[in-house]
Amino acid sequence: MLVRTWTLSRSLLASTMLAVSTALVLSSAAWSGDAAQAPQDPEVDTALVVSVDVSNSVDERRYQLQMEGIAAALEDDGVLDAVLSGPTGGIAFAMVSWADKPKTTIPWSVIRNKDEAKAVAARIRKLPREGGEFTCLAGMLRNVADKLVTQIPVRPGRIVVDVSGDGADNCNATQPAASVRDELVQDGVTINGLPILEGDQKATLEKWYTDNVKGGPSGFVLPAMGFDDFPRAIRQKFIFEMSWDVPNRDAGRG
Repeated sequence: MLVRTWTLSRSLLASTMLAVSTALVLSSAAWSGDAAQAPQDPEVDTALVVSVDVSNSVDERRYQLQMEGIAAALEDDGVLDAVLSGPTGGIAFAMVSWADKPKTTIPWSVIRNKDEAKAVAARIRKLPREGGEFTCLAGMLRNVADKLVTQIPVRPGRIVVDVSGDGADNCNATQPAASVRDELVQDGVTINGLPILEGDQKATLEKWYTDNVKGGPSGFVLPAMGFDDFPRAIRQKFIFEMSWDVPNRDAGRG
């Protein structure tokens, strides 16, 4: 009787140890999986895509106002302060020209100091004008979603797409601009609009950008009052987009 009791106890002990061992292994595996899936710290604060309208309404003078405005903004002390204000002190920058079709004119470039900002600005000033007849904004957003947002070479804290132009989409796209905008927003992208209020669409373009372009919880629309006002607007917009301590972006309107 004593021998049988000892045998049963030994069997029970073995079963208990096996159960504990299995639980520890499963727990360790679960912890390892959680650790592997834990979000990593960002390498840059913001990944910024600047998209520029070069359609038929944008002549050479207007094109140069946009290029010089963007380049000068990147060299501006206030913008550089905003770039350096975040936790990592840097951004990733890319630029797209768009009309009938979009084209990446400045591929992803990291800016962490004044020299790197000046180098990107110098490249922008040398860009040849890309032409086109139509304002295919939805196609540009589709391209940004598929080809740029998916290929950021560093981990960003946030992704911002900056859209400027002097007209609403007129390409009769199979997927409307608002639909692509919503898709980007669902992926965590913020989209800000810079409508250039000039010509026939001056009275309605800001609302169209608000309804069809602006997206994300911190998205905003900041218009330029004509192409001559573009350098002021893009500088102010960059500061809002890259700063980490701006209390109210809407205060910059106009």
